[in-house]
Amino acid sequence: MFESLSLLTLQQYWWFILSLLGGLFTFMMFIQGGQTLLNTLAKTETEKNIIIASLGRKWELTFTNLVLFGGIIFAAFPLLYSVSFGGAYYVWMAILFCFVIQAISYEYRKKANNFLGQKTYETFLFINGSLGVILLGVAIATFFTGANFVKTDTNLSSWTNHTYGLEAVLNPFNVLFGFVVFFLARSQASLYFINNISEESIVQRARKQLRIDAVIFTLLFLVLTGMLLMMSGVEYHKEMFSMVKYKFLNNLIETPLILVVLLVGVASVLYAFVIAIRKNATNGIWFSGVGTVLTVLALFSLLGYNHTAIYPSLADINSSLTIENGSGSHYTLTAMSYVSLFVPFVLGYIYLVWKSMDKEKITSGEIESDNHHY
Repeated sequence: MFESLSLLTLQQYWWFILSLLGGLFTFMMFIQGGQTLLNTLAKTETEKNIIIASLGRKWELTFTNLVLFGGIIFAAFPLLYSVSFGGAYYVWMAILFCFVIQAISYEYRKKANNFLGQKTYETFLFINGSLGVILLGVAIATFFTGANFVKTDTNLSSWTNHTYGLEAVLNPFNVLFGFVVFFLARSQASLYFINNISEESIVQRARKQLRIDAVIFTLLFLVLTGMLLMMSGVEYHKEMFSMVKYKFLNNLIETPLILVVLLVGVASVLYAFVIAIRKNATNGIWFSGVGTVLTVLALFSLLGYNHTAIYPSLADINSSLTIENGSGSHYTLTAMSYVSLFVPFVLGYIYLVWKSMDKEKITSGEIESDNHHY
C-alpha cells in the first residue's frame, strides 16, 4: 500500500504525523503548567497532595509524548534531528535535565527519609513546568526563525558559533513563543483541575487563576501571531533557496485549509476559556485540548508545506533543511508508515486508561486514605 506512494507524499504524511504528535504533546503540557500552580492553588498540605495526585496520574503521558515526538524526528527526519539536537546542544540538554528532575520528583517527593526534602522536589517540579516549558518553546521557535549551522553536500553539518543554541534566547520571537506555550500550559492546567478535582476551594482558585493566565496567553498569542505573519521565511524550489517576505502569511493565503484549521483551533481554545470563566463549565479542558492540537497542527503545517524550509540556516541559506532534504529514505518512511497504522489503537488505549482513572473526581478523602503519595 505505502510502497506505491511517492517519496514526497511519504514525507508530507510523516510531517503531518509529527505535527499531530506535537499538538498532543503541547496539550499534555498542562501537567507542567499545573506544577507551576501548586503553591498558588494549594493552601494546605492536603490540597497540595490532591493537586500532585491529580497531575501524578498523567505525568508519564507527557513524557511518553515527548519521547515519541523526538523519536519520529529521529526516524523520519534524521537530518533535522542531528542538526538541531546535536547543534543546539546546550538548550536541548537543559530541556532534558528539566524533564529528568520531573520524573525524580514524582517518585521521591513523599518517600520516607528523603534527604533532599519535600520542598526541594516541589521546586524541581516548578523548574520543569517553567524553565523546561519556556526553553522547549524557544527551541521549537527556531524552526521558524532559523539557527546557525552549515550543511555539506554529504549531509555533514556543523554549528557556526560556540553558544550551541543558547543564542536562541536573544531572539524576541523565540522568547515570546516560549512564554506563549508557558501561559497556555498554565491555563489548561486550571481547566484540567476544574474538570478533575472535586474540592471546591481548589476549583474556585483555579477559575480565578484562569482569568489571569488566559488573558495573558491571549494577548501574547495575538502579538506572536502578528510577528509570525510579518516574518520572512525561506522558500525553496528544487535546490534553490530564497528569503521571501511574509512567507507564513502567504502560506495561509495559498493553503486555505491550514487557515481554517488554525481559526477553528484558536476559537476552540478561546471558547474553553469563556465557558469555564463565564458559565462555570467543567468540560473546558476538552475544547481547549482539541483546539490546542489543531492550532499546533496548523503552525507546523505552515513550516512543512508549500515549499517552506522547516529549519532555516542563518549562516548559509542553501544549508536550510526541508521535509525533502531532511527526511529518511523511501524504504524507511514506508516501513514506518506501516507501524503508524497502530497509532489509533495506542490512542484508544490511552483514552480508555484516562477514562478509567477519571471515572470519579479526586477528593481529599480519597487522598488521605491512600497510602501511596506522589
